[in-house]
Amino acid sequence: MTVGVIGAGNWGKNLVRTFHRLGELAGVAEVNPQLQKAIRTDYPGVTVYKDAGEIITSDIPTVAVATPAHTHYQVAREALLAGKDVFVEKPLALSRAEAEELVKLAAARNRILMAGHLLLYQPAIQWLKNYIASGAIGDVAYLSQERLKLGRVRAVENVLWSFGVHDIAVLLYLVGEKPREVKAAGQCFLQEGIEDDVHVHLKFSGGVQAHLHVSWLWPEQRRRLTIAGSKAMLTYDELSQEVVLHKKRVTPELQNWDEGSEVVFRGSEEPLLLECRHFLECIKERWEPLSCGRSALEVIEVLERAGKQLKEDGV
Repeated sequence: MTVGVIGAGNWGKNLVRTFHRLGELAGVAEVNPQLQKAIRTDYPGVTVYKDAGEIITSDIPTVAVATPAHTHYQVAREALLAGKDVFVEKPLALSRAEAEELVKLAAARNRILMAGHLLLYQPAIQWLKNYIASGAIGDVAYLSQERLKLGRVRAVENVLWSFGVHDIAVLLYLVGEKPREVKAAGQCFLQEGIEDDVHVHLKFSGGVQAHLHVSWLWPEQRRRLTIAGSKAMLTYDELSQEVVLHKKRVTPELQNWDEGSEVVFRGSEEPLLLECRHFLECIKERWEPLSCGRSALEVIEVLERAGKQLKEDGV
């Protein structure tokens, strides 16, 4: 057993369950006494630590950090300094400077640093990456992502940092480059200075554009990716785990061409299980993870650029 999970709250409990299922859960650090009791009941024999410091100074070689987002940098930094391989739930940090420091520290210590960009481990996303690369939908014009629901409102990070990390990671992964231009617009309705609804627009050097709409003030749940190409279009519904190929396009003569639609992929495997397995494999083989610290830094750069514009517009 090699992994200690720091934080067993809303999402941390899923990491605890998954690493236990994989037979790799060595311990759990949790400050909440009620959660400590629940862990002891559900996972007999697993050592429970009272805080992050106890598990970081233990002989457990690897930690997974699932504490509140504003603490990710400090906890991950202390773990890397202690010589541990580190998995950090999204976002890796709340600033480019902090994320860059973690990436450099991991490289200097020869440690694995992986960010919890869960959506990258959805089999559908891997399928989309390969299908786009095959040229089946032609040249990509744009990608449009929606992540909307009546969600749990945060008091520190805005909805873009809370909801949009996964989607920005996917957009950069599918396009295969960093954007040359980032624009953002948002609204602070529930709390002053914390956006509840945000639109982000990305332009890439290859001509591809991408759009993202995130909101935790929305009447229905919607998690959907649309990709428009010169030959056809794709939609991915994260809730149903279906990818639909729309055999539709506009011809050079500006005529609509439509040969219908069909489901071309259905996801089934659990992305969190795949993500945790990948982390363990990277530790064993000393491979760079798919969602490595460097790729997480690129995501945070986009978020920070968008956040700067939101702040300037809000003044």
